[in-house]
Amino acid sequence: MTAPVPNRRSGRWIERWDPEDEGFWNTTGERIARRNLWFSVLSEHIGFSVWTLWSVLVLFMGPEYGLTPADKFLLTSMVTLVGAVVRVPYTFAVAVFGGRNWTVVSASLLLVPAVAAFVVMEPGTSFSTFLLVGLLTGIGGGNFASSMTNINAFFPLRKKGWALGLNAGGGNIGVPVIQLVALSVIGASGGPRVLLGIYIPLIVVAAVLAALFMDNLATVKNDTGAAKDAAKDAHTWIMAFLYTGTFGSFIGYSFAFGQVLTNQFGRTPLQAAYLTFVGPLLGSLVRPVGGRLADRYGGARITLWNYVGMAAATAVLVAAGMAKSLPLFVSVFVVLFMLSGLGNGSTFKMIPGIFQAKALAKGLEGEAAVAHGRRLSGAAMGLIGAVGALGGVGINLAFRQSFLAYGSGTGAFVAFLGFYAVCFVVTWAVYLRRPTGQVPAPEAASESKAQLSYAEV
Repeated sequence: MTAPVPNRRSGRWIERWDPEDEGFWNTTGERIARRNLWFSVLSEHIGFSVWTLWSVLVLFMGPEYGLTPADKFLLTSMVTLVGAVVRVPYTFAVAVFGGRNWTVVSASLLLVPAVAAFVVMEPGTSFSTFLLVGLLTGIGGGNFASSMTNINAFFPLRKKGWALGLNAGGGNIGVPVIQLVALSVIGASGGPRVLLGIYIPLIVVAAVLAALFMDNLATVKNDTGAAKDAAKDAHTWIMAFLYTGTFGSFIGYSFAFGQVLTNQFGRTPLQAAYLTFVGPLLGSLVRPVGGRLADRYGGARITLWNYVGMAAATAVLVAAGMAKSLPLFVSVFVVLFMLSGLGNGSTFKMIPGIFQAKALAKGLEGEAAVAHGRRLSGAAMGLIGAVGALGGVGINLAFRQSFLAYGSGTGAFVAFLGFYAVCFVVTWAVYLRRPTGQVPAPEAASESKAQLSYAEV
């Protein structure tokens, strides 16, 4: 067994890392990997909270701020957009700077939007200023990509599902946590600066702990060839489209839920804050369940039926909105959050299986097939995660247009219903339509004879 060799350059660098060696893993690797996981979760958690900061700040912004509902939805749309775009460079930053070093940097960068928001959060500030500060806040969305890339390198293949699920879930829970903190602040008659005053020192703590207890892996390298190959593969973009329907819904609704309650149902900020955290919390907690169900029944099957559930829930939301039934609306919205969380788990579970199937279709076997599938799926996940987050932009823009045109979110929900129907059709047509024993590959008919069904991925 080989112990990790650190510190041939400045900082906490480990030069040799072999988690697939069970002897190394049991004696040394697991302890180091778990330590890095916990502090990565903390930093990513704070990143998600900062990214979704404006989902609660807009609840503090009453008539004295002079912003319309359309202004607020545009603001949250732009925050979501930046969070999606920066996921791409953040994915590659770990190999350039080191996982520990980049976690320190990315956590510290969160101070910029948090302090800026602290300065400008008062009536009389222009909308353009709020928009600029909101764009800065979007960098919190990138922490997910770099954190997942970093933790993926620490764990062996047999442990990745658990580790990545815990890392992703711990980050996602940053959304309901900041909404709960906002509930406490509003309930205590505090202002938005009180909320920011809580999170600014937490950002510092996350950066300091990362510097003290995390490590860099010298073995992590950027594979630009894999990124190019993944970008050329049609399945990467098909899965990005499907992930837009699941994670895009989760993050988009997380930003929009409170605004819909205040603008469509006349809830006060405190009344809205009592309800907004429930959906994101349950949606985060059930993400691993989606992965577990996909392990048992096949990711494509779970994703397909999950979209049926999302479409049904959305149809009920349309009816509840037209009937102005707040209890039904909130109850079904929470169900929709949970389904988006389940879909997050099942769609991400599909990605490695798809590229493993493609490796087998190319005639690769054994470790060669595993390595090829791992190489492409790892690169594809960064692109899929970034594109998927763009769904949150679409959701907030749809709500903005719906409130401008109809004074409610009903028009947006009708559009979402149609989108989920398209996602159902795509999942069925690409991954479930053909008989077992054939792999549908959009870009190569010759691969359709591979002996693996995508229904099982």
